Amino acid sequence: MIHRYTLKVRSYELDGNNHVNNANYLNYLEAARISFLEDIGINYKAFFIGGYRLFVTKICISYKIPAEVNDEITIETHPIKRRKTSGIFRQTLMRGTDVLTEADVTWVCVNEQGKPVPLPPEFDKPELYP
Repeated sequence: MIHRYTLKVRSYELDGNNHVNNANYLNYLEAARISFLEDIGINYKAFFIGGYRLFVTKICISYKIPAEVNDEITIETHPIKRRKTSGIFRQTLMRGTDVLTEADVTWVCVNEQGKPVPLPPEFDKPELYP
């Protein structure tokens, strides 16, 4: 399953070169992942109340073409690897057909003590598997 999330670049997200500041891409990726999880039926609030967290442990990001103010960006998110307590999402930021940025985001499920644990069955959705 490829999930799509769209946003519009705002002026305050730009750097001195009138390009999106690279740190803002991390916010875009996070918003798209949360939207993906919500769309597959994972209630993030219920996940937290149940004592679980999803931690990002690694992001490998490649910047290809800068985004600029008022650009409409689509972020495609899909799982490329799944393990017992973790997984990897591939996220691609696009302006039309142009690939702006690609990222592989590794996540792990942890309990309240911060120890890796399998996702509880009610949150272990088929869409999290490649």
